[in-house]
Amino acid sequence: QVQLVESGGGLVQAGGSLRLSCAASGRTVSSYAMGWFRHALGTEREFVAAISWSGEGTYYADSVKGRFTISRDNAKNTMYLQMNSLQPGDTAVYYCAARDEDTATVWYDYDYWGQGTQVTVSS
Repeated sequence: QVQLVESGGGLVQAGGSLRLSCAASGRTVSSYAMGWFRHALGTEREFVAAISWSGEGTYYADSVKGRFTISRDNAKNTMYLQMNSLQPGDTAVYYCAARDEDTATVWYDYDYWGQGTQVTVSS
């Protein structure tokens, strides 16, 4: 089993930055594709970004492209999401996810999930 724990969320003003981390335990995830999703009140769970097991393949939702950067450090069993130029529309609970297959951009393709971390962007 894989356990995922997100951290780094918080309250930030519009235009600010946050860096989310997703630490994996239970087994190494160096061969797993991983992703970030977010869920805001009254909306569906939304894909944010995904990264291949090697880190060479990255994918972004159009809404965050150019502002967010996904990365991973397999030696630390950890994935990151650097979020810049944050906007109120980015306010949501952010979840990290992992799957032991190719990269995916839909939530139901992922097998393991963290508990989420709240990101709130004030205007």
